[in-house]
Amino acid sequence: MSFEPIPLEDWKTARQSLDFQGHKIAYWTVGEGRPLLLVHGYPTAAWDWSYMWDEMASTRRVIACDMLGFGFSDKPKAGYSIHRQADLQAALLSHLGVSDFDTVVHDYGVSVGQEILARRNEGTGFTGLGRICFLNGGLFPEQHRPRALQKLGISPFGWLLGYLVNRKRFGAGFSEVFGPETKPSEQELDTFWALMNSNGGKHRMHTLLHYIADRQTHRDRWVGALEHAQVPVKVVNGGQDPVSGKHLFDTVVKALPNVEAVLFEDIGHYPQTEAPERVFKEVVAFMKA
Repeated sequence: MSFEPIPLEDWKTARQSLDFQGHKIAYWTVGEGRPLLLVHGYPTAAWDWSYMWDEMASTRRVIACDMLGFGFSDKPKAGYSIHRQADLQAALLSHLGVSDFDTVVHDYGVSVGQEILARRNEGTGFTGLGRICFLNGGLFPEQHRPRALQKLGISPFGWLLGYLVNRKRFGAGFSEVFGPETKPSEQELDTFWALMNSNGGKHRMHTLLHYIADRQTHRDRWVGALEHAQVPVKVVNGGQDPVSGKHLFDTVVKALPNVEAVLFEDIGHYPQTEAPERVFKEVVAFMKA
């Protein structure tokens, strides 16, 4: 097992396309076995999962898409919400003929995962969800600590974000959420930047930040989904993350005693790229339990 990321051009070549409400969505699927849906975070894309993609595919059928506004998918000027991104995941699963599945979600995708779980609990969708594993993300919105660029993005001047952010500023700011010994290389930063910029994406950064308001508005629904989960839930958290690290982990342990929680004290906000082998082992163990 190498746990090396798939080169971006190879990843791009392997993508397939789904029409979702008139928009072209890039998605990937490979492997056999019980389907495992992987949901990425902000501001990156499904390529985040490429570090453990082949390893996961040796045990499961893995499925992932670039959500609306991310990566190689279409990036309309408006119309983003967590509920719509959950609708997209439902459309993708339906397109692939998948009913029963498990899922791993990260960052922005954590909120999508909470909406998936809420629908599963109430029987209005995703009834085939078996298990869900959350990586770093704002499970409790009051524990989310946004970075400076995110604060700008949700301000009345958020539209400036796309003009102010360049490769150098992006690399410096993005690296801050990683662990001190697991920061991305310049090549990795180039890839993250290329994905974000695809289809004019940097000018959608502030619009995508609507998820922060979504978390506040739907706090009771999404936290309640965790409190009343009808399927097994696991949290794997990088403790060095300044956005949703150990402070978030401590809240999970206190507020959700029935949730399995694992802390990686030495890594940051992107466990699946910083420590893919460790995350892989935790996910496989959870899914087999």
